[in-house]
Amino acid sequence: MASYNLSINGKTYKVEADPKMPLLWVIRELAGLHGTKYGCGMAQCGACTVHLNGNPVRSCTLPVSAAAKQTITTIEGLSDDNTHAVQKAWLAEQVPQCGYCQSGQIMAAAALLKKNPNPTDQDIDNAMVGHICRCGTYPRIRKAIKTAAQIMAKASN
Repeated sequence: MASYNLSINGKTYKVEADPKMPLLWVIRELAGLHGTKYGCGMAQCGACTVHLNGNPVRSCTLPVSAAAKQTITTIEGLSDDNTHAVQKAWLAEQVPQCGYCQSGQIMAAAALLKKNPNPTDQDIDNAMVGHICRCGTYPRIRKAIKTAAQIMAKASN
């Protein structure tokens, strides 16, 4: 066991964990933030996506020791009240069906739009590769990302 001070969503969490414990379990079980989901445990589905220093990572295979002294953002950290442009677009375009994968999808989309505020369909496909939606809402996800880009563009004017 080791002691870690983790910066999650702008708040410091002091946790005791095995250095090899996946960040996902630290976030969910030790920090009590349940928005990040477990999907496959092999970094293949994207449900566990969080931002580490602004970059999307799969938290189910990332050891907590690799996240120490880094800035971690979970779905709860995008906004307190669903006012992040991607969250607004997800609601406007009625993306979720079962909703299980959506926190990972939203985190990947937010990271994409931060780096590329006007993505093409190919940019979206490249950024979202490996984010599995068992309900098949991919067309709505793409539309929501484009809607979020428009929301962000209007907000910056």
